[in-house]
Amino acid sequence: MADVAVYKSEVKPDWCPGCGDYGVLNSLQKACAELDLAPKDIMVVSGIGCSSNLPGFFNSYGMHTLHGRSIPVASGAKFGNHEMNVIVTGGDGDGYGIGVGHLIHAMRRNLKLTYIVMDNQIYGLTTGQTSPTSEKMTKTKSTPAGNLENQLNPIALALAAGASFVARGFSGEPAHLAEIYKKAIQHKGFAIVDVFSPCVTYNKTNTYPFFKERVYKLEDENHDTNNYEAAMKKAQEWGNRLPIGVFYANSDRPTYDESEPVLANGPLSKAAFKPLDPSILLEFV
Repeated sequence: MADVAVYKSEVKPDWCPGCGDYGVLNSLQKACAELDLAPKDIMVVSGIGCSSNLPGFFNSYGMHTLHGRSIPVASGAKFGNHEMNVIVTGGDGDGYGIGVGHLIHAMRRNLKLTYIVMDNQIYGLTTGQTSPTSEKMTKTKSTPAGNLENQLNPIALALAAGASFVARGFSGEPAHLAEIYKKAIQHKGFAIVDVFSPCVTYNKTNTYPFFKERVYKLEDENHDTNNYEAAMKKAQEWGNRLPIGVFYANSDRPTYDESEPVLANGPLSKAAFKPLDPSILLEFV
């Protein structure tokens, strides 16, 4: 097991005191340490948002990309070196709003990526507007009379789109969250982990007490992670009881990167460079 300090950047997190994203970051560092992953073998890619600052606080390769475009960049990195552990991080606005189109196609393709979504049911960076996962009739600065839109269900969406590993965690349960991350990173296929990560500044409804009173662990109720129908049924639970843990895991599906013939001889980044024959260019002159 590696020292957790190995994964801590010289740049210190600057989130609001009490932000759930601290728990997300600490649990990820703990998971990578327990998996004994070398920082040189990890790449963390993010989009835009409070949560998307995470690559700067994690000691590995990383890239802070455009709003909603983290998955295309992460996909390119994975194709360039499919031996790299590529982890995507972002928020519910970045992933389930502007980036949801990329997310759906990555899930159906079963790319070998780990996607961690810090779901605080609000837009934090832009100071408190509703997000796709805000509950209906939530009052924010953009919806002072109450949110009229139905709440998006990320777990059901992931299952329907074909993600082969679907889980949910809570930043207030860091040890449990780290265990979920370990399973997600080791999973053969696309793994999404939706994390309840309370925004202590702008969301006064979905708070730490709100979740602590409601969350329960799926493994405590002997949930069968191989049962798709059972997973979809659990995905519909929202109210007094909120399940966390692994909803679904299927390692039998081939991943896109292992199915691509071009990658069969190893990572493209390690392939020998073969200069182009100049005579080929003459054919186009």
